[in-house]
Amino acid sequence: MNAEARGGRSAQLKHTGLRPGWTTGACATAATTAAYTALLTGDFPDPVTITLPKGQTPAFALALEELTAGPGETVAMAGVVKDAGDDPDVTHGALVRSTVRRLPPGSGVVFRAGPGVGTVTLPGLPLDVGEPAVNPVPRRLMREHVERVAAEHGGTGDVEITVSVDHGEEIARSTWNGRLGILGGLSILGTTGVVVPYSCSAWIDSIRRGVDVAQAAGLTHVAGCTGSTSEKTVVSEYGLPDIALLDMGDFAGAVLKYVRRHPVARLTICGGFAKLSKLAAGHLDLHSARSQVDKPFLAELARRGGADETLASRIATANTGLEALRLCEAANVPLGDLVAARARDEALSVLRGAPVAVDVICIDRAGVVVGRG
Repeated sequence: MNAEARGGRSAQLKHTGLRPGWTTGACATAATTAAYTALLTGDFPDPVTITLPKGQTPAFALALEELTAGPGETVAMAGVVKDAGDDPDVTHGALVRSTVRRLPPGSGVVFRAGPGVGTVTLPGLPLDVGEPAVNPVPRRLMREHVERVAAEHGGTGDVEITVSVDHGEEIARSTWNGRLGILGGLSILGTTGVVVPYSCSAWIDSIRRGVDVAQAAGLTHVAGCTGSTSEKTVVSEYGLPDIALLDMGDFAGAVLKYVRRHPVARLTICGGFAKLSKLAAGHLDLHSARSQVDKPFLAELARRGGADETLASRIATANTGLEALRLCEAANVPLGDLVAARARDEALSVLRGAPVAVDVICIDRAGVVVGRG
């Protein structure tokens, strides 16, 4: 077997032996697709197949289906039970429902938060205040599938989609939603539709294997990426092959400590601004359950970059790292570069003089580069 077949992100996942699962966004998309199909045809597809952003076509069994004829309209509801695979996800086993009803032509797709789905009440998230906590990628997936169903069955594609999660408000107490100002339930999440399972020992072992395979192939430049969006950024920036990409996830320390013992000429670390602000603050485990964005730390960095006290105070009390970044962008304070540079310094301190050149790229949720160090 050649090194290309043994390395890279997909090989890492296979090496762990862990079973991937599906995000709440994928489940909501499947439920929406089934409900809208039933609204147009009278029949629920079961299982219902959807297409995810990377081309996977999983099929979902329906746990619930209901077609209700009311005064002047028919409403369809479908439910899918979330399977998070081997990931210890608090939403594993949750019942995700989508209720779809027709809207007048030209209305487009309108999203509502049903029971168990939160509403955004504070700025700093990728959704406006007052919006249901259905994130941008799941919204796009649902719109795309509504369009496909409409084209296939003669609908207009103008619908209201109400997403709900049974016991979602209770489950949300085990998340950080309340602190982020998402009230009333869970967020509908997912950028790829796939839940990548993280067992600490298994995933760290897969990172080490990834470094070994890249070195065996003669590569001198590898990249530790926090997810699929940062992976795309690195490929766009440097044209690195798949075998050079390490799915670092939250385990920045694992990458750095192994590369310290097994040096490569160059290491790029790429990830979301908020996650890398944790590395900049000295955290080597970037998981939200084990480290948080330190807004006072960001405020101090911003002061060094020219922020006045008024701006620094707003950053220190910001709802999210993204809000702090946007405040600085509006004031022409290069917080993204400051975080990237500080994260690079922290990485170099962990490397302890190992002959490895390090650069850091911070991105926002859309994959736009917001900082380099």
